[in-house]
Amino acid sequence: MEHSQKNRTIENIVNHDMNIYADDRIAFVKNIQQANNTEVRLDAFAVALCLGGKGSLYVNGTRQEIEANDLIIFRPNFVIENGQCSDDLDYRCIVLSKEYLRQIMFVNESSTWNLMLYLEESPVLRLTEEESKVFCQYYDLIHSKLTGTPRRHQRELVEALLQAFLYEFHDMLARFDKPRQRDYSANERTFGRFIDLLSESFPKPRDLSFYADKLCITSKYLSTVCKKACGHTASELINRYVLRDIVYMLKRPDKSIKEICNELEFPNLSFFGRYVKKHLGMSPKQWRSQHHKEHGE
Repeated sequence: MEHSQKNRTIENIVNHDMNIYADDRIAFVKNIQQANNTEVRLDAFAVALCLGGKGSLYVNGTRQEIEANDLIIFRPNFVIENGQCSDDLDYRCIVLSKEYLRQIMFVNESSTWNLMLYLEESPVLRLTEEESKVFCQYYDLIHSKLTGTPRRHQRELVEALLQAFLYEFHDMLARFDKPRQRDYSANERTFGRFIDLLSESFPKPRDLSFYADKLCITSKYLSTVCKKACGHTASELINRYVLRDIVYMLKRPDKSIKEICNELEFPNLSFFGRYVKKHLGMSPKQWRSQHHKEHGE
C-alpha cells in the first residue's frame, strides 16, 4: 500500500477545500472528505467534535473510533491516517497554530503534563450533551465573527472569544483529570513544558542540553525535576519519545531503514542500529521482521 505523507500547517489549510475559514492563525473545518492512504502530520493543535454518524482513523498508529459527542484532540506532531467515515458523519473542527495558541493561552496549568500524556494514549473523549452544545455555540459564534463584516476590534474580539472557549474547554477536560487536580509547583510546570517540547518536536533532538536551553535551565536541574515528577530522568524520557517515533516508523513497510535514520536525524546507519539494539534488544531490521511476522504482514 502506498502512503503519501503531508505536513499540514495552518498555511496548508488556507487554500484547501476542507475548510470553511482559515488564516495564518486559525482554521474552521467542517465535514472534510476522507483521505485514505494519506498520512498527515499536523503541525498545529486541533480539536474536533463528532455531532453524528461514525468514523475511524489512526492516530499515531492506533485506531480510534468516533461517534456522536466524541471529542478528538490532536496535539502538534500527531500523525493522522487512514480515515474512514459513514455517509452521515457530521462534525466541527477548530485548528490553531502552535504559536497562536501560546499567545492566547491564559494559564500553563491548562496544559498539565499528566493530562497531556493521557491524551497521547487516549485522544478521544466522550462529552456530555451539554458540553457538546457549548462547543457548538462557541464554534458558531467565533466563526461568525471571523467571517462577518470587518470591525475595528475584530481581532481582539475573536481572541477574547477564543480565550473564553479555552476556559470552557479546560473545564471540560478537568473532569477527565479529577484525581490529580491541585495547584502545580514551579518544578511541575517546568516538567510540563518539557513534555510539551518532547511531544511537539519532530524529529526529536536526543541531546538533553537542547531541551534545557529551551527551558532556560541546566541539564542537571532538568533531570532532577523529571526524576521528582515521574521517577525517570530527562534522558530516559527523551529515549522513550524517540523510540516511540522509531517504532511507529519501523511498522511502516514503505519506509526503508535508511529513510527512517535520515528522517529522525541520526548521524549514520551504524549509530542508528546501535541505538535501536540498545533500547529494543535487536537491530532495526530484526525488529521489523519480528513485528511483521507476529502480525502476519
